[in-house]
Formats: sequence, structure tokens, C-alpha cells
Amino acid sequence: VSFPWQKREISNFDYLMYLNTLAGRSYNDYMQYPVFPWVLADYHSKTLNLTNPHTFRDLSKPMGAQTVERKRKFIQRYNEVEKNLSAQCHYCTHYSSAIIVASYLVRMEPFTQTFCSLQGGSFDVADRMFHSVKSTWESASRDNMSDVRELIPEFFYLPEFLTNANHFELGCMQDGTVLGDVQLPPWADGDPHKFILLHRQALESDYVSAHLHRWIDLIFGHKQHGSAAVEAVNTYHPYFYGDKMDLNNIKDPLIKSTILGFISNFGQIPKQV
Repeated sequence: VSFPWQKREISNFDYLMYLNTLAGRSYNDYMQYPVFPWVLADYHSKTLNLTNPHTFRDLSKPMGAQTVERKRKFIQRYNEVEKNLSAQCHYCTHYSSAIIVASYLVRMEPFTQTFCSLQGGSFDVADRMFHSVKSTWESASRDNMSDVRELIPEFFYLPEFLTNANHFELGCMQDGTVLGDVQLPPWADGDPHKFILLHRQALESDYVSAHLHRWIDLIFGHKQHGSAAVEAVNTYHPYFYGDKMDLNNIKDPLIKSTILGFISNFGQIPKQV
């Protein structure tokens, strides 16, 4: 049987939105917001070459395994089960959460207020704010062991979230940079519309179309949990698997509220489809 997506009758974007909806994710819930993949690894070139495989992120691997060194560290963590961890897993943070969504969209209301309320009433330290596509990729794919975030659908259709049109005072970084519009890769020429256009072309490219099913397996499919997830370096703290935990059997109200708070703050694995 050949499905419409395999026959390229629907776009990769529409197919991902369909899968997110099937998995119970929705724009109405920041805790289970639609999750989309990083598709590019090139945020430094003057022009974007969508025929070169090296332009793209490895879609067969989660964000925690994008570099050999990083993957090795997370496997080591899984094998050691550090003393301060209560469960064996590769990642103690998640690729999608309310704070990740709000941080990406912080320059637009109502997300500005949402972000501030999640942060205790104010913006975060400027150096931790979403300010550059390139540095966010480097953090999530290589540099920061507590950052494995993926993207949200807006990266593929909404240029407005990349500009500080409301002139919010987002603070000043340690190097003196005043936060304003999001810094874009050189190939976008400083134009949010061009960034969205090229980013969407990347999502719909032949390379991504040929490899996207591997990412889908990690997020929505059989590599989401169990032995396949262990092999794929794709296991998360048990609390993230909300639908796998029978909260009704947990009698201690403190433990139950801790788990629910953990899920609401730090993210949730989508329902398997």
C-alpha cells in the first residue's frame, strides 16, 4: 500500500502536523505543542545548498546524538545512572516543553506573558534567551548537555516571531549585545521572510523527504521507548512518558503532584502512533 505522503501528494509539513494531531499534540496546549525537527545543520554559509547532504541534520539520530562525542557522553550517563538520577535514561530534559515553546515565541504576545509567568514574572537572563538560530542549533546539537530541544511549526511559516516588533526590552548579553530581533544565518540575508522561505524549502527537499521517516520513528514511532529507544540513544526520564505511567495507582499525593508538575514543566513524549 502506498500512502499519499509517500507519493508526495501531501507536503512534509502537512504530514508532520497530521502526525502531531494523531499523537494528541495541539497549539492549544503548550505542554504538548506540535514538535518539528531541526532539518538543517548549516547556519554559517552565505548560500544554502539543498543538494548537499552535509547541509542537513542527521534525521536518524535524536538531538543528543548529533555528534560522536555528545552521543558517547549520553550513553555513558545511561550506563552509569548517576547517583542523583532516580532512573536510567539518556536525557533528563525534553525536546519539547512549555518553556521551550514560549522561549521561541517570546517576541509575540500572548507568548511574551506566558514566558514571563513561567520564569516567575520576568524575562530570563539575556544569555539564555532565544536570540540566534545558529547558537540555538549549536547548543541543542553539540554544546549543552541539558539542551536537546527540537523546533516548533512556526519555524517553517511565521517570519513575525523572529522580529522584536513590540520593542520588548529583552536585556543585554554579557558580551554587550542588546537583544532585539533574532539573529539569522548568513544565507537569510537578515530577512525573516527569506529565512522562512528557505527553511520551508529545506523541509520539503528531496533529502528530508527521503530521511524524515527516521525522525518520525524516534518521536512518534517504534524507537520512542523500549529496547529500540535504548539502541537509538533516545530514552528520556520516565516522568516524560506520561501515558505510560498509571498515576491512579500512585497513592502518595506528594509523589503524584511532583510527577504531574514535572510533566507540565519539562515536557511529555507524544502518544505513539
